[in-house]
Amino acid sequence: MNKQSSDFSELDDLYQEIILDHYRSPRNQKKLDTVDIAAEGFNPFCGDKVLLSIKLEDNVVEQVSFEGNGCSISQASASMLTNLIKGETLDKARSLYSSFRELMHGTPKETLDDLGEAEALEGVRQFPIRIKCALLAWVALEDGIKKYTNVT
Repeated sequence: MNKQSSDFSELDDLYQEIILDHYRSPRNQKKLDTVDIAAEGFNPFCGDKVLLSIKLEDNVVEQVSFEGNGCSISQASASMLTNLIKGETLDKARSLYSSFRELMHGTPKETLDDLGEAEALEGVRQFPIRIKCALLAWVALEDGIKKYTNVT
């Protein structure tokens, strides 16, 4: 095995560990008492579900949580998303959604550094049927923001 193959194998192992950690110990998986944005994602092909809840303060994500069930990819992705957008503006959250969507479709236009641990889901692209799993919470985020900004 050459050095480059070894490096990719180690990176794959690290990414798998990050995904499994978020699946086994999800962040921000609790019910919020009051929310400004509530959006649900459902994948009818596999049954994965996620309910994303966001409490805003001056257009900044003050609190965020998710509830749901499904495969390790959908639930880890939701956990990563909640960590990533906490403390961010809705515009930044939308931008992160766009970056993640581009990552999943193999067309990233910008650096992936702003995606943090969510970059670990890049390998999902190798399994096209799982891309919907990774995007589930992110699409719910985008839908929720659209509904909120059209109402306010």
